[in-house]
Amino acid sequence: MKKTILSFCLMLAFVSNISAQLQSPTEFLPAYGKQITHYHQVEDYFKYLTDKSNLIKQQKYGLTPELRDLNVFFISSPENLANLEQIRNNNLAAIGLSNSKNQMIGDKLIVWLSFNVHGNEFAGTESAMTVAYELINPTNIETKKWLENTIVILDPCINPDGYSRYGNWLREISGKKNHPELSDREHMEDWPGGRYNHYLFDLNRDWAWQTQPESQQRIALYNKWMPQVHTDVHEQGFDSPYFFPPSAEPIHEYIEKYQRDFHDVLGKNMSKKFDSNNWLYNTSERFDLFYPSYGDTYPAYNGAVGMTLEQGGIGAGREVMMSNGTTLSIKDRYTHHAAAVLTVVESAAAQADVLLKGFRGFMNNSRKTVKGYYKMYVMKNNPKLVQLAELLKKNNIDFSYADANVKASGFNYSTKSEKGFTIETNDLIVKVDQPKAVFAQVLFEPNQKLNDSLSYDITAWALPLAYGIEGYAVKNSLDFKTKVAIEIKEKVVPQNVYAFHIPWNNRISAQVLSLLHQNNIKVRSAMKKAVFGDVIIEAGGLLVSKADNPKVVDFEKTISKLIKVKDDYNYITSGFSSNARDAGGENFNLLKAPKVLLLSGRGISSTEFGATWFYLQETVDYPVSVVEINNLKRINLSDFNTIILADGDYDLSDDQQKKMEDWIKNGGKVIAMNGALSLFEGKDGYALKVYATDDDKTAAEKESDLEVLKERFLDFQNAERREISKSIPGAIIENQLNKSHPLSFGLGDIYYSLKTDGTYFSLLKDAINVAYIPKDYKSYGFIGHEIKKKLKNTVSFAVDSKGKGCVIYMVDNPLFRGFWENGNLLFSNALFLVN
Repeated sequence: MKKTILSFCLMLAFVSNISAQLQSPTEFLPAYGKQITHYHQVEDYFKYLTDKSNLIKQQKYGLTPELRDLNVFFISSPENLANLEQIRNNNLAAIGLSNSKNQMIGDKLIVWLSFNVHGNEFAGTESAMTVAYELINPTNIETKKWLENTIVILDPCINPDGYSRYGNWLREISGKKNHPELSDREHMEDWPGGRYNHYLFDLNRDWAWQTQPESQQRIALYNKWMPQVHTDVHEQGFDSPYFFPPSAEPIHEYIEKYQRDFHDVLGKNMSKKFDSNNWLYNTSERFDLFYPSYGDTYPAYNGAVGMTLEQGGIGAGREVMMSNGTTLSIKDRYTHHAAAVLTVVESAAAQADVLLKGFRGFMNNSRKTVKGYYKMYVMKNNPKLVQLAELLKKNNIDFSYADANVKASGFNYSTKSEKGFTIETNDLIVKVDQPKAVFAQVLFEPNQKLNDSLSYDITAWALPLAYGIEGYAVKNSLDFKTKVAIEIKEKVVPQNVYAFHIPWNNRISAQVLSLLHQNNIKVRSAMKKAVFGDVIIEAGGLLVSKADNPKVVDFEKTISKLIKVKDDYNYITSGFSSNARDAGGENFNLLKAPKVLLLSGRGISSTEFGATWFYLQETVDYPVSVVEINNLKRINLSDFNTIILADGDYDLSDDQQKKMEDWIKNGGKVIAMNGALSLFEGKDGYALKVYATDDDKTAAEKESDLEVLKERFLDFQNAERREISKSIPGAIIENQLNKSHPLSFGLGDIYYSLKTDGTYFSLLKDAINVAYIPKDYKSYGFIGHEIKKKLKNTVSFAVDSKGKGCVIYMVDNPLFRGFWENGNLLFSNALFLVN
């Protein structure tokens, strides 16, 4: 008995000693809860935890564009941490993604916690430190029970660059005392804010598309683990009460009962915790589960229970006075988050068997019992398949290429009708019978069922239309010979080349042209199809001739090296065309290398500026001068021949607008998107007008007046739902093309535009309407019935010539979130081909 008592006392002393050594965030960080924690201090604290405890392991999974580390931390029992790799393989083997299974190791639940995808929602990262501490705190016996059957993967900051931008700003402008009053500058975040990453992309909309390096590196790790639960920790406006599941409608029809049931469990468990502390909260009101590229939906479509947690805090700074007269501090915010996140882990551990069963059923049963209407998707051979294949690889979606010709019938995305066609060699094939069956269907299914039109985001994303590819959805999974890749024959370039031809048919074409311009290589572009023996140059095709580049040493070797990334390039040995469009004739325009000015700064949409900046820096790797709009008066416009105006509210003086107008007349080119069109709308000398005639304008104003009068009798309760009849949260809309204009080259026969607002302009007079919405247009996704009829015969992309220059009007943003691949090509046309 004495030995037992002595052993117990020694154990208690040992535990107490560890506890005394393990510091909480408050003990480790003097300003914790009073001021934002620097990112390097966050890293220091997690290093401290990993050094002091055997319950936590670090894994660095990447770097941000600003070279900050991206880390996850595995938290579990020592036994589980010692067997992490085998636990991971067992989990994948259970859903057909691994052949390595160890029967000796039992099933473990995997819970992934993501914090601070938006950099200025910093209470997420602050709470991550408390969550980690409580999970490994030796005195917290309860959390140790959870970790016996659970692996927690904790990512304390998805967006370190945005977090650091906001943190540095807040620290710099903070005084000794807090200022809860809204008039203080710490509640007025400066442009572009810390919400977004280095390139000002919203990483919470990038999970599926993975345009950004942070997303690419994180999702690669996510797909190696495939957790059963994923929690995405956010903040919202500071005056909002806490949000936790259940989620709001619309909830995608592929979300299963076990996922909804666990949302209900969480709602009940969290409400008890919040009720006991008298904290305000709400559920089921605002955050839906539909758009596939969120931190809650991407996991949900990959079998997990995905969820969003939202604490009020944006704009709060260190402390803020709320409308009810109480103050909200950093400590309040991270305390609420920590309580909610720990409840997720607790609830998940208690329901581990149910969650594992549901997850495996979701992933395995959907292979044979197809959730959607179609079992196979066929993308016709097209150079743009290169980018589509990259997207599928990033998401671990299985695909192959046809190696035989087969007759088939399927739904044609472009015509929106059933149509017979032939599957031909090198067509890309995606079959539903695969581990990623559900997610493949979410991305490719033509018509997503929207059970509530009050959606939080875009409502359509059909990949064949986004990539400008002829695609078919087929009801039956046909059996035919396939191959894993398309064979590419190595080019043998002769000694005497007259000119090289680079087809203009995907983003790689633009990348090559960018490289040629930067190496001072003269390039021409075909206005119409030209035939040179076996070589056919379609409209837009690039021609690099020896005659235009006499000073290029070893012409054949130099050019072939510059363009080798474009594997479908070829060459001609004579400038004589068999259809009377010779290389030296007027059919081949000599292209000017753009000298680009991109405006930034307050009033300009951060994300739309970011999308343009990213396109120039990363997509085509082309030099650009970024100038703050308040410094525009100091710039000599004659140093540039191209100005890009991203979406925004441009407050230019009359003198600045006059200077820009004169610059355009002298040969300058403006690419204006969305809100930037207001600089030209209705102005003398420009064609941009909302209405084609005065009569149309008068009729529209009368109709609007009548609507206002009717609204006097309508109830207040349904006002929000009535407003959506005039809106487009995000829909895909058919556009007819003027295929003879360079702005349309390479896009195909029809361009499907992603329209994200209700802005429209009638077909323009005295301008070229390159892409316009026809009278009987086809569409995908939700469009309010009021705006739907107004879009008929309206322009989406137009070119307005003015003197020697022009303005390119982009009513829709072709670079939206960087994933609309045919939009990338359209913008490349505007930048490089429209002279």
